[in-house]
Amino acid sequence: MLFAFLSRFCNSIKMANRAGGSARRVPETEAAITYVQCDGLAVMKIVKHCHEESCSNMEVAQGALLGLVVENRLEITNCFPFPKHDDTMDEEEYQLDMMRRLRRVNVDHFHVGWYQSADVGNFLSQSLLESQYHYQTSIEESVVVIYDTKKSARGFLTLKAYRLTPQAIAMYKEGDYTPEALRNLKIGYESLFIEVPIVIRNSPLTNIMMSELQEMIPDEEGSKFLDLGTASVLEGQLRSLMERVDELNQEAIKFNRYQQLVVRQQQDKHRWMVKRAQENAARASKDEPPLPEEDVNKLFKPLPVPPRLNPMIVAGQINTYSQHISQFCSQSLAKLYLTQALQNAKEAKQTN
Repeated sequence: MLFAFLSRFCNSIKMANRAGGSARRVPETEAAITYVQCDGLAVMKIVKHCHEESCSNMEVAQGALLGLVVENRLEITNCFPFPKHDDTMDEEEYQLDMMRRLRRVNVDHFHVGWYQSADVGNFLSQSLLESQYHYQTSIEESVVVIYDTKKSARGFLTLKAYRLTPQAIAMYKEGDYTPEALRNLKIGYESLFIEVPIVIRNSPLTNIMMSELQEMIPDEEGSKFLDLGTASVLEGQLRSLMERVDELNQEAIKFNRYQQLVVRQQQDKHRWMVKRAQENAARASKDEPPLPEEDVNKLFKPLPVPPRLNPMIVAGQINTYSQHISQFCSQSLAKLYLTQALQNAKEAKQTN
């Protein structure tokens, strides 16, 4: 994974963008990015890279997004993959060199975000949050584009763009993941990211060519859209969902144990204070000086609060898996009823 160097690289990108000019930035008084416009060439590069990595190495594919900001839209016009982590080259120098070379050939070289492959909604992680935080604090308009290889292979093109919410950025700036801090920020797994709509743009010549190719496709090719072989995908989703539920259960056990220890410590602290008060009262009745006051917090040190960031992320993963399973089940049922109606019509025709 290439998350380790993203913090250093984002600062270098910021300096490179300033050196080569800057994309048109959205003033603070205007609305932020309302949608992402992605060129068809960039989409095809992302799809090709993600499928190659998932098929050959079963690894997460990542890359840089290049483009510019025009009014309230973010245009993604090009991209290039990150080098593999086992390569000998320096990742940061490689990417800066790619941006310089693209600039020389008059290609949009401004860094506007990054992309990552996913396997049926398993993209949400602490590493992704940290990486997008570094990007978004260095390049204000940057987005992360998630391409789901498994769903796309089943006929559901899944290309989504996300940005961190102001609450999530404030959470990372403070670096406090205690329950009180998260409650004050009013943040949960549903308010970590905000999805930005994506519009795929092709040139008129490309649209004409695609229309001609569509007419050339034989009619029998359309039967693949009635494929009912979604059992393997659902099985994988259910397995991942069970793993996340078990993980969330373990986090809940840890937090419950912490709460029990806090209650036990408070009881011990109260008993100690009552005992000390009784001892001082007995010494006062004998005209003896009271025992010296001691710092109760030093005797009973506060217990460290377990961070709640990881459980929140796991809860978000569970929610994502549940939504995907619901979507796949509804699609499968629709196909099942459709094929059943076709089968009944075929049998009725054969009977007649």
